[in-house]
Amino acid sequence: MRFVWFLALRHLRYRRTQSLITLLGVAVGIMVLTTALSLTNGFIKGLVEATLKAVPHLYLQSLDPEQSPPPAPHPEVVGQAPVFLTKALLTRRAGAGRGAGADFATLIGLGEGGEAVYPDLELSPLREGGIVLGSALARSLGAYPGDRLFLVSINQKRIELEVVATFQTGNYLLDAGFAFVTLADARALMEAPTALSGYQLRLRDPQKALEVGTALASRYYFPQTWQSTNRTLIEQLALQKRVIGIVVFLIVVVAALGMASVLVLSVIEKTPDIALLRVMGAQALQVAGVFALEGLILGLLGIGLGNLLGFALSSYFHWHPVEIPGELYFLTRLPVEIKASDFAWVSGFSLLVVLLASLLPLWRALRIKPGEVLR
Repeated sequence: MRFVWFLALRHLRYRRTQSLITLLGVAVGIMVLTTALSLTNGFIKGLVEATLKAVPHLYLQSLDPEQSPPPAPHPEVVGQAPVFLTKALLTRRAGAGRGAGADFATLIGLGEGGEAVYPDLELSPLREGGIVLGSALARSLGAYPGDRLFLVSINQKRIELEVVATFQTGNYLLDAGFAFVTLADARALMEAPTALSGYQLRLRDPQKALEVGTALASRYYFPQTWQSTNRTLIEQLALQKRVIGIVVFLIVVVAALGMASVLVLSVIEKTPDIALLRVMGAQALQVAGVFALEGLILGLLGIGLGNLLGFALSSYFHWHPVEIPGELYFLTRLPVEIKASDFAWVSGFSLLVVLLASLLPLWRALRIKPGEVLR
């Protein structure tokens, strides 16, 4: 074994430039992959956090709008409010220097306790006769605090409300499609003075929404978790991460194949030397193992360097986030979340690829027949 290590290290030092380029190829592939995964993790986390600002962790949908008693207390619940949900057309009359505005929105009629359900939104100005608009919805309507809007329901009922505030979650779809009114105003718009859509709840741990929903389910309510409400979004984000991981991982595969091709050419170049070593008593597996060991050494060093570079680049983007257009990507900044598990599986799969690539020069060296070469 010492003989194999001696030859492998000596050969790597002899071909320093070629070895360094091969090592950097693997390292760059690892760096790009880990950084891409960290950015994707950050994007997913940022979008989920932005979404949860204007989406309740748990929604107990009433099975009978006219019979909706408060749900039983639960230790995980930190805030709850009765709600009446509906859609309406929002219009604003033309004013001085401004044309008229119109847009559809989902209205959340909040009862007592609404601020505890949405602590990240500034809903304190909300009162009867007022409405709080999403920031993008306000821009679409050309409406500012103090302006008056007409709300038209599906049954053609119309009421007039004053814009008292706006909110911004960072998720463009929510900011463009949601507005908050009081429970009384929502009922007045739909001409349903006692109806209730259900109760919205905020939990200590959003990940326990299914567990709490199952515990609070009754003949009065059907529980809907934030995960089920946003299932399509969550599945799309998970698929996006898998696709990015697979595509970028091909860079590592290409780098490993490049390393294998360099070592195979090295075997061909050193064929006479290999034949002499075999004649002098070296075993075939020893000589072939030299080139496989070279590949393994380069691969391991490349993986280690790639992880360091990936962590450094991900950390840089964490402290200096990339600005992105919120209208297209829902977030105004691209956050970063570094996960040790991503670095672990990237290193594991990369090592597997390197090991497989190292078998190519091993196989080529084993095929050399000393007698034919020397003859």
